[in-house]
Amino acid sequence: MIKQLVVKLVRTFKNEDFTLDKKISSLDLLYLCVRKFTELARGIIFLRRLAFLGKGVKLSSKKQIVSGRSLVIGDYTYLDGLGDTGIRFGNACSVGRFSNLSVSGSFSDIGKGIEIGDNVGIGDYAHIGGAGGVHIGKDTIIGSFFSVHPENHNISDLDTLIRLQGVNRKGISVGENCWIGAKVTLLDGSVVGKGCVIAAGSVVRGNFPDNVIIGGVPAKILKERVTVNAE
Repeated sequence: MIKQLVVKLVRTFKNEDFTLDKKISSLDLLYLCVRKFTELARGIIFLRRLAFLGKGVKLSSKKQIVSGRSLVIGDYTYLDGLGDTGIRFGNACSVGRFSNLSVSGSFSDIGKGIEIGDNVGIGDYAHIGGAGGVHIGKDTIIGSFFSVHPENHNISDLDTLIRLQGVNRKGISVGENCWIGAKVTLLDGSVVGKGCVIAAGSVVRGNFPDNVIIGGVPAKILKERVTVNAE
């Protein structure tokens, strides 16, 4: 009975088909339900919406953090929405544990914003800055230790300390339906097309078309994705 209820609730929240692995025991499921109801209570209290907040989650500039239904934020994650457009989540998004999403790195020149599309899943220990603007398209899945840096320090003046020369910003964009491996870094100005795969550990900078596999330091196109027809 409890398994049927959980399946029904998950399908309602995620708005997609879902089945429960038969190896999950009723006791494990009961523990999961208690944990999720606790996280839901935190979401209602602190974000005033149907969201699931893990323990130790910290929120700054909450009015500039906007989400659709079924947002899941992992334990000890920090969200700071201070910026022009704040942090905007689509429906059914998740951010892993110990992550940091901060729009602005400076109070003297606040950042633009972070926009995350529907059904985006981000792994543990992600660091996403939003100074120059970050867009991640819907249905993209992202591994742990994801790092996003949409700004660069100016360095052209040898007579002035680098930290005093200011920054320049272009922004970063990732298309929908991408798969980004663990420990990938996206540098300012990166544009990744739809349907791309980025190999684990890659450092990405530049423009990449749709449906390619990217890898390396610095990242380059390894090959194109093609449909394989089963015979």
